[in-house]
Amino acid sequence: MASSMKSCLIMFFACSLFIQAALAEVICEDLPENLCAFAVASSGKRCVLENFKNEDASGTEYTCSTSEVVVEKLAGHLESDQCVAACGVDRRFVGISSDAFMAPEFISSLCSPPCYQNCPNIVDLYFDLAAGEGVFLPLLCEKQKSNPHRAMLELLSSGGAAPATADDSFGPAPAPSPF
Repeated sequence: MASSMKSCLIMFFACSLFIQAALAEVICEDLPENLCAFAVASSGKRCVLENFKNEDASGTEYTCSTSEVVVEKLAGHLESDQCVAACGVDRRFVGISSDAFMAPEFISSLCSPPCYQNCPNIVDLYFDLAAGEGVFLPLLCEKQKSNPHRAMLELLSSGGAAPATADDSFGPAPAPSPF
């Protein structure tokens, strides 16, 4: 009897490990739209929320898809509600754009300690977007803390990318993500 009990326990343990592994796999196409934005599939590729008109033209529908953008250190990551709130982002974002940098409230939220220090997935995403615009996010955040209006003016006046000078923090020298 003890032998069969051990066998059952071993089988139960093995099955529970298998189920946990299966449940932990993140597949973008399987995610509901309210978890898609800011998720990273188990493959390491970012999930993106896309919209389309349904066939009967009665409205817009949403689907979660896998992008080609790879995030090396965050595979299988679903962003927390705390990070979404702290960083000032919205899970209903369709596509991600550097246009968000034009909103001072967004930069303030993104650069805030609760976001910048605790939400590496969102910070990494916007770090890469900023670099694509010729902006080094850590320096933008530094300027945001000391003089938020000046940081926005420099970003706006530069058109996103400013020339690299000794005293200018918006040079086109993207560095590796801080995460």
